[in-house]
Amino acid sequence: MLKEILGVLQDDPSSQRRWFHDDYFDLFLRETEGELSAFELCYGIGSSERALAWIRGRGFFHDGGMSDPEGFIGARLAPGGALGSDPVLARFERAAGGLPEALRAALEARLREYALQNADGAARRTRFRRADWQRASGGEKLQEDRGSIP
Repeated sequence: MLKEILGVLQDDPSSQRRWFHDDYFDLFLRETEGELSAFELCYGIGSSERALAWIRGRGFFHDGGMSDPEGFIGARLAPGGALGSDPVLARFERAAGGLPEALRAALEARLREYALQNADGAARRTRFRRADWQRASGGEKLQEDRGSIP
């Protein structure tokens, strides 16, 4: 079950940055006026870690290696299929059960959108990289990576 990490570095007064974590996922997101405006869902372990990012108005980006094309979000989702038919998405649905309802619904809508349009697993970069603030514990202030999402 995803648990919220409190004390996350806030760098933009017009939005709120949040971080949720479990043993398989890290979910970093931004909410603007109470609505999801960006997220980065990191999944996998160690060298097989991948990330799906979405930014309102800019779309989706997916980072991670191609060693297991079946392990990409949506790779096993049939057109019109339930999100739960894909192993990564099914695992996310179980982990996201404790998220606020509106947030969970917004995330599931974006994940469905991505999975149905990008099930081939094409990645933008072959190696996933976390921003400094995503590697820190709690609210430690680190040098910001201005190119990171969200």
